[in-house]
Amino acid sequence: MKRFWHSIVVAASVAVGVSAAATLPARALVEIDINQGNVEPLPIAITDFVSTDAIGAEISKIVIADLKRSGLFAPIDKGAFIEKISNPDQAPRFDDWKVINAQALVTGRVGQEPDGRLRAEFRLWDTFAGQQLVGEQFFANKANVRRVAHIIADSIYERLTGEKGYFDTRVVFIDESGPKDARQKRLAIMDQDGANLRYLSDGRAIALTPRFSPTRQEITYMSYESGQPQVYLLQIETGQRELVGNFPGMTFAPRFSPDGLKVIMSLLRDDGNSNIFVMDLRSRTTTRLTNSASIDTSPSYSPDGSQVVFTSDRGGRAQIYVMNADGSGQRRISFGDGTYSTPVWSPRGDLIAFTKQSSGEFQIGVMRTDGSGERILSSSFQQEGPTWAPNGRVIMFFRQAAGTAGPKLYSIDLTGRNEQSIPTANFGSDPAWSPLLE
Repeated sequence: MKRFWHSIVVAASVAVGVSAAATLPARALVEIDINQGNVEPLPIAITDFVSTDAIGAEISKIVIADLKRSGLFAPIDKGAFIEKISNPDQAPRFDDWKVINAQALVTGRVGQEPDGRLRAEFRLWDTFAGQQLVGEQFFANKANVRRVAHIIADSIYERLTGEKGYFDTRVVFIDESGPKDARQKRLAIMDQDGANLRYLSDGRAIALTPRFSPTRQEITYMSYESGQPQVYLLQIETGQRELVGNFPGMTFAPRFSPDGLKVIMSLLRDDGNSNIFVMDLRSRTTTRLTNSASIDTSPSYSPDGSQVVFTSDRGGRAQIYVMNADGSGQRRISFGDGTYSTPVWSPRGDLIAFTKQSSGEFQIGVMRTDGSGERILSSSFQQEGPTWAPNGRVIMFFRQAAGTAGPKLYSIDLTGRNEQSIPTANFGSDPAWSPLLE
């Protein structure tokens, strides 16, 4: 597992008096097939990590919240536990956990190293097979307790589903506050569960459409501080900011290429047409990709960088199109009723998420990359702006319910059955999910 950031170190699997994960059969008895259409949440027991203070219980609480929110796990109430785990180095009494139908069990310990760092270790057990599936330990400073918990949740998720987790990630978004006719819109960043909120701009100028770089902790966004929308790059950790370029006319919806070396965007020229352009961030050269007498906007690269999805009204109403990365081979892929906007390619490469306006509602949906298999995941009065979790299994978006004063953030998985509200201090819009932190 590659995770080195802010003094978090992942050690090798820890050994106990049973076989470690590497010596188990390739197929364990307990697992979740998330490719099924309807997944029954897995009953899992997560004990308070043994510690001399409250940190052990805090880590356990965060792991429980992460796994429960995924919709794939059903954490068992601790009041039902029979065995009290006091020594995580010993194998648990599996019969005590089977009787409460805990198909998986998580135990752990938190201690302090001589240099002041925390050492957190956990073990994931298959209770019915009576075997350890995962055992790992982490070293971190106290400021990174939440990250340790998210990494543990990711490890559990991956071992039991076969897919990468998405809990050790962040979301950049637009924090909206104040009256509707004088709304302050600030860049903000938080953990994927809403914790650790931090503002990246002071709100003196409107900020819009932040997007993460896929390769480093950097975002691109639009700001109106000069009176016209301009595209900026911002280093999240250092606060260093630079203007991407001064473009004539209006600039919309900038996004990074998969290698982080280019920014693709829509530029409105004097002729009133909006077309797709790409800028090389090293040479600062700009290349035009579309040249139509219509509105082409909202470009998003495929994960391998070979194709771009975008919206265009060249056919009379906004629909989804795909082209090669050099602008060739432009072709329409959506043919449903209504209008489409904000298409975003899945990091897995298999789906495109979109916003659709139809029958007086705004819908969040997905389709295959050839336009087939369209599925609507959520419908509401007003909602838009899908962004993918890095494992391609969950989508975040923003919604303003009828009669409310502003938008809020939500997430939903690909089954369309697990919608979750994301807590924010104020109204929130334009979310963008980070890659897994390094």
